[in-house]
Order: sequence, then C-alpha cells, then structure tokens
Amino acid sequence: MPSDWCPFDPGSGHVPDHYDVYLYPNDFPAFSPDTEPFAPNPGIFAETGARGVCDVILYSPEHTLPPSQLSVENWRKIVDLWTERTRQLSENSDIAFVAPFENCGAAVGVTMPHPHGQIYALPFIPPNIQKEIASARQFANLNRGECLFCRLLQGELKDGSRIVAADDEFVAFVPYAARFPAEVMLYPRRHSRTLLDLSVEQRCSIANLLSITRRKYDGLYGFVMPLMMAVKQAPLREPEAPYHFHVQFMPLQRSSTKLKYLATMETGFGTFLADTAPEKMAENLRRAEPPTSI
Repeated sequence: MPSDWCPFDPGSGHVPDHYDVYLYPNDFPAFSPDTEPFAPNPGIFAETGARGVCDVILYSPEHTLPPSQLSVENWRKIVDLWTERTRQLSENSDIAFVAPFENCGAAVGVTMPHPHGQIYALPFIPPNIQKEIASARQFANLNRGECLFCRLLQGELKDGSRIVAADDEFVAFVPYAARFPAEVMLYPRRHSRTLLDLSVEQRCSIANLLSITRRKYDGLYGFVMPLMMAVKQAPLREPEAPYHFHVQFMPLQRSSTKLKYLATMETGFGTFLADTAPEKMAENLRRAEPPTSI
C-alpha cells in the first residue's frame, strides 16, 4: 500500500471522481475469467484452472471512514450491489457460488485502510458451505423436510438470552456454539436462500442491522473491531440444496487488550475454545452503543 496515495480515492485515476459505492476489479485476483476452466484432474495431486471472478466493493469514497460510521442508506447500497452482482454472476455458467465478504483490521491482515469488502465468484462450492448443506440435508431428512437454520433461529428466539438486536425481518444473535468472541449471526426470519430472494423490506432490514452490529462492535471496546464478515448464500446451480441465507461476523478481539488467536487446538484440531459465554457476550453487545433491548 503506497504511503501517500490510495487507488480507491477519488482523483487517483483508478476510480470515478464521484461515487457512493463502487465495484472495482481486484488488481490481484485469486480467480480470473481469463484462466483455464475449473476441471480437476484425477489423482491425489490434482490441478485445475482457477476460473472465476474477484471484485472489490468500495463502501465509500472517504479513505479513513470506518464501516461502523457508514449510514444505513450506504449499507443499503452495498446490499443492493451484492444482490445485483450475484444476479449478474448467476448468468455465468462457470460460477457455482458467490461469496461477498469483508476483512477488517490489521489483525486480520488488511493493509488497505480504505473501507471496502470483496466478492469472490467461485467455480466450486466452498468446503464449509458443503458441510453446512450436508448437516441441513441430514436434519431435513430426519425432520420431515424442516430447515435446520429456521429451527436454530426459532430456538434462539425462544431462549432470548443471546439475541443482540432484531426487527420484523432480521435477527442478530450470538450463536449458542459461537467459535469467535462476540461472533454474531444475522438471520432472516423468513426462509430465504440467497440475496436474490430478499424482498425490499428485507434488504432495508439487513442494512439497518448491519449498521447496528458494526456500531456495537466498535463501541464494545472503543476502537475499530478487527473482524471477518461472510455473506453466506445457497449455491447457484443446486436449487434443491437446503440452505438459509445469513451473514456471519467473526471478530478477533476477545478483550480490550487481547486478540483471539486460532492456536493449535483451533487450527490443528478444529476444536474451538470459548473465551466468553455467548449469553454474557450478547448482554455486553446489547449494552454497547447503540443500546438495544430484547
């Protein structure tokens, strides 16, 4: 990152001189439409082309504006761009999955301070999504086709102690089996599989809860929270795959002075150790600015 200029700033020559939210092609794409197609060869050391798309979503022209200070209207424009880009990419037969996401903070490895996220359009279904679909399919087979995600949301709403914020369309909660400190999920109350299924009311709602969640994170300890945000939706080419659209926040701060490191038990063995009870963390987040009640 140059010390005296930013390619995402108006006037850089790389972006328009005036924009609110802007789609920018990634300068260093992990997946590209110009590579060989995704067609893994057989064998233990199989190789394949990485055909896909990598976009950058510029949240704002203001270079140092934290995402927590974006207006709800600005978040709505981001959600609309996620949705429109998903629609465009769904017409590309090479793309199997569209993954909007954000990395925020130096602790996550971010070197570009300008507020932005990304969209990866992948030629395969990511492993974690495959596992979630497999679990949802197993649950549906044992429960007369019921959605696992809907059942989880019903349980969280019934218990109530882990709810952080909610409105008529979306619910933000610390999951019962949270792996990261202050992990938060945003679930739609109505069963929706992808961004393309969300109504106007739902897009307005998620923009509002995205704003509330980000403000709470930065209000929790009084500084910009380093985090990862994953916008998770159903695969494009599997209309029967059981899935429920949601947003997952994975913050790395476990206290005002300590980070949550994914050490050997987490990384080597896949066993996550909770630093704070999810009910207590949900209470802390409810009290953080802007305060919410359940």
